[in-house]
Amino acid sequence: MAGGGRGAKTELERLSTILERFNDECARLFDDPERIVRRIREDVAPKVAADPAYQNARENTPQTARLEHERALSQVMIGMLKDDVDLYKQFANNPSFKRAVSEAVLGLIGAGGW
Repeated sequence: MAGGGRGAKTELERLSTILERFNDECARLFDDPERIVRRIREDVAPKVAADPAYQNARENTPQTARLEHERALSQVMIGMLKDDVDLYKQFANNPSFKRAVSEAVLGLIGAGGW
């Protein structure tokens, strides 16, 4: 039983590290980084998680799931363009930020933390 609790703690620690890195990245890029983190957590992650092709791919290989995650994330971010141009521009033009968003969303989806 102790092993199960430790695994959950490790997953939470990993998610915490991902979100901390993401917060650091946002703080340098946006006037209101908390708003961006909230958008990722409340808008982007749930939409990616709900994507039918991504859900199906999760049942296949990790590589397939990762490809579908990236596709779904790109689609969600394109949809954000009219509501949040700054967020979309950073995602589209800043590879480091795009990677940070991808890792944060994967962490949120995996931990069910959105």
